[in-house]
Amino acid sequence: MHIFFAMAPLNTPDGFGIWVGAFFTLCILSFLYKDNPFFRFAESIFAGCSLGYYIGNTFSQTIVPNVLEPLVHDGHTPFISWGWWVLVIPIIIGVNLYTRYIPKIAWVARFSLAIYVGYYAALEMMLKLQGEVLPQSADTIISLVPRGTPMIDWFTSIVVMIGVLCVLVYFFFSAEHKGVLGGVSKVGVWFLMISFGAAFAYTIMGRISILIGRVVFLMGDWLGYGA
Repeated sequence: MHIFFAMAPLNTPDGFGIWVGAFFTLCILSFLYKDNPFFRFAESIFAGCSLGYYIGNTFSQTIVPNVLEPLVHDGHTPFISWGWWVLVIPIIIGVNLYTRYIPKIAWVARFSLAIYVGYYAALEMMLKLQGEVLPQSADTIISLVPRGTPMIDWFTSIVVMIGVLCVLVYFFFSAEHKGVLGGVSKVGVWFLMISFGAAFAYTIMGRISILIGRVVFLMGDWLGYGA
């Protein structure tokens, strides 16, 4: 079987894009050797493009449909219509954040920052409660007698319940961890380490899948390996 390379052509838009992607991929991978100007150049380009894309996407997908279009097309009467104030007040709060770049009135931005932090803290708290705390609590409320429940599901629920209780004991600092309390807290440490290890392994596998995708791109789309 003959294996040869058929590199992407440079004289077509798609081919040129593949060459650009291959160049930046190699620049990023060069960091495996050591820090170098090619890596820093690719890193800066990536950061700049990402920020530009984020700003443009936010403007077109958030500000225009949720702020500018309602102000222009919904017929709100300035200073009288409640809908007008609902749109203008958030704009004022957002623009006020930029006063931090004016030294004399930089303190004014703290009001907007306090509103922003308080709003998202409350929002995240509700999401955490509904998405993690309450489901986790429900999974620990089980019957110790497996009535009509598959043994594997019953065993999993028991392990979850023990893990939650032991981890809670580990974070109970009002009493010294000695004796039974110390033994239970050590079991909680094992559950924490297993959880952190699984999360870390999941992250590593995600990064490896990205690396495999880049290698496939270089060998297939760029070099045309086996074409």
